[in-house]
Parts: sequence; C-alpha cells; structure tokens
Amino acid sequence: MSQARVRRVVPLIFGWEHLPKRSSVPLAPPSERDRPMREPIPGVLVETSAGWVLLDTGVSGALVRDRWLAERFWGSRPTKIELATAGDPLEDAFTLVGADPRQVVAVAISHLHNDHAGGLRHFAGRVPVHIQRRELEAALRDPVLSERNAMFRIDFDDPRIDWRLADGDAEIAPGVTALLTAGHTPGHQSFLVELDGDAGGGYIFAFDAADLQENIDQEQPVTAAFGQPPEITLPPLRRLKAIAAERRYRLVPGHDPQLWPAFTEELGVPTRR
Repeated sequence: MSQARVRRVVPLIFGWEHLPKRSSVPLAPPSERDRPMREPIPGVLVETSAGWVLLDTGVSGALVRDRWLAERFWGSRPTKIELATAGDPLEDAFTLVGADPRQVVAVAISHLHNDHAGGLRHFAGRVPVHIQRRELEAALRDPVLSERNAMFRIDFDDPRIDWRLADGDAEIAPGVTALLTAGHTPGHQSFLVELDGDAGGGYIFAFDAADLQENIDQEQPVTAAFGQPPEITLPPLRRLKAIAAERRYRLVPGHDPQLWPAFTEELGVPTRR
C-alpha cells in the first residue's frame, strides 16, 4: 500500500435505481424479496497528491431518456432509473460538489454494470481507466450474454479508452488501492482509501461487493452475474471486513439508501435525496 495519502473524499450521487430488494439481497426472506427499494447510484471523487481520481462513473442519461434507447436497454428489466437532474448525470453531480470532470487525472471502475460504467465516455481518450483484466475480458467475450447481465457494451467498448488492466490488488494513485473482490462480477474491485492528516484513518468503498449495510452486518451475499450462485460473493465481503477491522477503516456499502446520503452529508458534501 502507498505511503502517500488522500486529502479529501467527495461522495457523489448520479441518480437512483428503483428495484426489488432481492436485487441487493437475493437470499432475503421471501416476505422481503419484492420490497421496493430506491437505491443511490454512487461514485466517489478522491483528491490525491496527483489530482482528482474518480471511482465509478454512474449511469448513461442518454440510455434512459431517449425513447428508443430506453426501450432497447431498459424495457424488460425490473430496475428503473431515476435521474437526479434534467442534465447529464455525471456533469451535474460534479457541478453540485463544485468539481469539473476535466480536473480528473484517473478513473477506476469497480465493475462494468451499466450503473457504474455509464459515464466512461467523458474520459475516453483523456485519462487512464483502471479495471481488472478479467472484468473487461468477461464483458467483451459475449456481448449478448453480457447485456443480459446488465453490462451495456455501448458504455465501454470505445477504442479511445486507455485501459489500465490489473490482475489483483493494485495501486491506482497515491493513497488509493484497488482490492480484487470478484464475485458480484468476474472482476469486481473495491477501493481502499488512506486519508491524510495526523489522525490518519481511511475508508473501504465496497461498491457492489456489499450493496446495503445489512449485507455487511448480517453477511448477506449480493447477486452474482453470469449465473453464479450468490454465495460466491461472501469470501470477498469477508475479506473487506477483515481489512477494515485490521486497519480500523470504515467499510462503506455501495447502494444503501439511508447510509450513502447520510455519509455524504456527514462529510459536508452537497447531495440530493
């Protein structure tokens, strides 16, 4: 892990997903599985000594707003997208917190699901994009199967993207380390962020290794792509919990509808609910 640390963490909300609870807790009791949830679509801006690093890019507004594209990509899915504003989800999320996408020096993608990779076009041909090799390979192997598993090739199949492929844990920038948490998808990665200052400390951003706080507290598995059983997501979750306990870092779930907005406000960052 790097000795240099992060100056500031800025959580973002790109919009919300309306979906049944079973999408986040597939082994929830039958009485809870169809409970409607409104979950935030998250991202994190991290200010390092090298500049701003963006963790995940949200959802593509064009695929939601355009009638024909929405039918093509979202028509048969149980998940429905609520965008935060009438503008571009990524640009407006940056504007809300007083940042500019042009200030980003690197991007890291937890995985290639459409609610995490939808803003990659903003950075194609501009900055390096960090991802696990096995994630990109799995998403490109069979475009039909990938789309059935919520990976929209239109979001990431761009020859201008400067992919930086990792094979396991890897430093993204000073104070930011990708942690391989394969399970939810073949190459899912979470992120360890080491804070600057006398007190030190830091965060582990689980992203979809744990959607909700109850995934962490009760060790409830999340869904696994490509027909894999949910149980394969438990070892990476337990790994994150162990690292967080050892370092005394806060482990932050990716889509918790109460925790993510509250965490954002706790850090003094403007947000939408």
